[in-house]
Amino acid sequence: MTGAPSNSHARANKTGRHLSRDTLALWFTLRRLPGVGARTQHELLEHCGSIENIFSASRGQLGQLLAGKHEAVSAILDGPAAQTFQAEFDWLAQPGHHLLVWTDPDYPALLREIADPPVMLYVIGRRQVLSNPQLAIVGSRNPSPMGRENAQAFARSLAAAGLTVTSGLALGVDGAAHRGALAAGGATIAVTGTGLDRVYPARHRELAHEIAVHGALVSEFALGTPPLPENFPQRNRLISGLSLGTLVVEAALQSGSLITARLAAEQGREVFAIPGSIHAPQARGCHALIRQGAKLVETAQDILEELGPLASVARASAPENAAPAPTLDAPMAALLQQIGHDPVSVDVLIERSGLTADAVSSMLLQMELNGLVSSCPGGKVQRIS
Repeated sequence: MTGAPSNSHARANKTGRHLSRDTLALWFTLRRLPGVGARTQHELLEHCGSIENIFSASRGQLGQLLAGKHEAVSAILDGPAAQTFQAEFDWLAQPGHHLLVWTDPDYPALLREIADPPVMLYVIGRRQVLSNPQLAIVGSRNPSPMGRENAQAFARSLAAAGLTVTSGLALGVDGAAHRGALAAGGATIAVTGTGLDRVYPARHRELAHEIAVHGALVSEFALGTPPLPENFPQRNRLISGLSLGTLVVEAALQSGSLITARLAAEQGREVFAIPGSIHAPQARGCHALIRQGAKLVETAQDILEELGPLASVARASAPENAAPAPTLDAPMAALLQQIGHDPVSVDVLIERSGLTADAVSSMLLQMELNGLVSSCPGGKVQRIS
């Protein structure tokens, strides 16, 4: 099987909440077959025609379909009665908890198109947002102040224009993207690398709760699954697979965000990257993507021009009640001209401007309060406007 299965079973008029416990147990058993991945699960569904037919197949039929996978054959023949799924049933009974199986009409259409879509998705929140036009925003777990602000600003603008922002709930760029979408009153989706009965990282517990209210938390992993390192590359294919395109804000050359970008390209989705300073390690991954053909973007409008026709979203525009730009006196304006977009030390600014240390420090504080510069590690500052 070289691609996603056909949609022949996608129109069943049932959802996870309304499937019987017996049928749910069949899906849970299929998902946990030892040594059987998503592609083989789909091959079983395609060949047998339904989840029920898989579990009524003979040993000979299963032996042909699952050659060499004796444990999986035995698990199917034993049936779900040999397993207990009470934890899953209890979880699914809670408000806002959903299970989307492959035959569910709400299963996201874009995700069906990837090579190995999961046969089921656990969801907390508003399941309908999974079918919204989405943009994935990913990047470094340790971004620069500018990278964090870019992630939040792009997410805010794109969410205001009608796109749902999808990311991975990680520290850094992911969290900033989720918060930016929420600040705009838009929807955001967090695809996790654990079971949905836990939040990782733990410090994003409150953010996860807010996402569940205004969007959705999604996972293909069974309840109780811990944050194993191998889960996150697997999770990344869902982030890109749900989305029309992927924006990489900041990424080092070994960043997992580049995996998401590569998967997006392989899935036929758009890839965008924000350029940065040639001196910044966090920008090198983005520069590599741009050399490989990713679209260089400087504003949210650049993305909307590419995705707008696909997503039917509104063009970004400045709010009518946007605050006016701060007015600077001549010395402060002159100092701002001495500050580049690369981090610079206060000592260098004193030397460039000829001002005293006290004067430079006072002006920098005012400019930071006005959102014109930001502090960087090592006592440096950089211009953000």
